[in-house]
Amino acid sequence: MRGAAGRRCIRFADELVNMAVLAAIMSLFVYGCYAIWDSGQVYDAAGAVRYEAYKPSADNGVGSFQNLQAINPEVSAWLTVYGTHIDYPVAQSDNNMKYINTDAKGKYSLSGSIFLDSRSSPDFSDFSSIIYGHHMDKQTMFGEIGLFSDKGYFDERAYGSLYYGGQEHGLVFFAFVHADAYDNTVFRTKIAGRDEQQAYLNMLVERAVHIRGDVPISADDRIVLLSTCSASSTNGRDILIGKITDTVYADSFKTKLTGAITAIPVINALPGIWTQMPLYILAGAGAAIFLLILLAVLIYIIKKKKRSER
Repeated sequence: MRGAAGRRCIRFADELVNMAVLAAIMSLFVYGCYAIWDSGQVYDAAGAVRYEAYKPSADNGVGSFQNLQAINPEVSAWLTVYGTHIDYPVAQSDNNMKYINTDAKGKYSLSGSIFLDSRSSPDFSDFSSIIYGHHMDKQTMFGEIGLFSDKGYFDERAYGSLYYGGQEHGLVFFAFVHADAYDNTVFRTKIAGRDEQQAYLNMLVERAVHIRGDVPISADDRIVLLSTCSASSTNGRDILIGKITDTVYADSFKTKLTGAITAIPVINALPGIWTQMPLYILAGAGAAIFLLILLAVLIYIIKKKKRSER
């Protein structure tokens, strides 16, 4: 009698273990599906295409940008770096924390916004202004700034544009610098006096990884630092530096005949069919695999139970 009770206890304990393993598999699967969905949501929210309709341009007009400002009055500029996917509105708050996790429409977002340093003048009248953005994959936010560390990439992408004060201005990128996040000699604003401004420029040129030597730059110019986290070091920052010009340069990455944007290579993506499939197909395939695993486990449990009853 006691032997039969012991066997029943063992079978019960065995089934509990099986169910625990099954529950663990289900939990991991559900978590994996959520992680894929959540990651997709973050990158979708960070994509420049989300703000495309608000960009001040000949096609959209200035009113489209004003519509975005009506949603969030802290949006004051628009930044475009030719030959990249960097094509975003620029916001500014009274602190440098808000737009780390707030989008350009003023809503919570893990991807945050491209934003101007709170110490910088919103009309870019300072000698030096700093614009920040998250380093993200899939060519979103400032994820492509680090690619300028490659000389070929830097050489091919010399221009951009900066819209503010109701007018579009040109950008000429003349240096790429790698610095520590806590380096106050680099991350400075309100640099007053020609001598100090020239000394600051000289320091940037000396520390630059790449320099565009044919671009004249002096204390009489106004410069912009585009800063993001670096993948090469914990506290590192990759900084693309350009000067603001009255001349708006043509975007050579646009097709002249059609006006369509030339395809920009997806540099970080891995080739293959899985990376090209929509998220719902990947989720469906994952669900099918999970159901097959679940069915196999249930069949195993049923067969095992029948064998123990014989």
